[in-house]
Amino acid sequence: MAQAVIEGIMFGLALGDALGWPGEFVTSWRGLDEAFGPNGLQEPPDPAVYTDDTQMTIALCEGVLDAGLSADDDALMAAVGRRFLDWSVSHENNRAPGNTVMAGLRRYADGVPWRESGLPSSKGCGAAMRVAPLGYLYQHDPARLKHVAAMQAVITHRHETAVASAVAAAFAVKLALDGVQPLAMINPLLEVTAEFGDEMADRLLRIGHVLGWTNQRAAIDHLGQGWVGDEAVALALLCAIRHADDYVGAVRMAAHMPGDCDTVACIAGGIVAARVGLAGVPAEWRARCENSEYISGLSARLALARAG
Repeated sequence: MAQAVIEGIMFGLALGDALGWPGEFVTSWRGLDEAFGPNGLQEPPDPAVYTDDTQMTIALCEGVLDAGLSADDDALMAAVGRRFLDWSVSHENNRAPGNTVMAGLRRYADGVPWRESGLPSSKGCGAAMRVAPLGYLYQHDPARLKHVAAMQAVITHRHETAVASAVAAAFAVKLALDGVQPLAMINPLLEVTAEFGDEMADRLLRIGHVLGWTNQRAAIDHLGQGWVGDEAVALALLCAIRHADDYVGAVRMAAHMPGDCDTVACIAGGIVAARVGLAGVPAEWRARCENSEYISGLSARLALARAG
């Protein structure tokens, strides 16, 4: 049962990522409609190849497993940093990785300590896209969850809004596992990110502005395009609110919006999959997912580490 929970999250985020990737960098509704029709892609390609979002999620998981869930800060981040650097120079890192991520990791590779290597000026979504499994691993230790989510952010992103978005994305998965309805997540997320400035709060509060809107595209536009962390998390949460118990509906909505739709679909996919479980992620989609056997095996190791 425990493995099925994290396996659902891992496949949920990876397949959302794969569904959204074809539309990434399309910055207008007209462009999306011309490329994919007004309803967007209905299922991931076969094979369902994911992006740097899932690759970095996997690297973070492996780093936490290398160090152990209760490792001290420097030991944990040394292990995570090694995994991030291995990924950064891998031949598989050919899927439009974010500029901020790569710049931060170059600084880290050059010897800048992890607490200082992240770019202080960037609010990019790269710190938030990779944290869903932390919400599972530290579900019952919210202080540790917040701390680890923030630490793994600053190695690449030191702007307070980027850190806030990583904390919010990880906590949204924890809350989903706790049985909290997505609409009821807004206040807890406001509380847990309050120390990181006002931008994350402002974006979360915008969700309330659009809940009654019947024009879904206008509602999405009101929240942004997802290139920065606060926008990506707010958009993903809107998709989760609209499709709280419908994984397919949530990632289809997330994947068909202008901007960084693969990241929004990755984050939304992890949140909703945490609610609906592995069975809620279509088996035929899982079968076509890139590295599906590895993802199942990694899920088993994550479940064992949490149980230990």
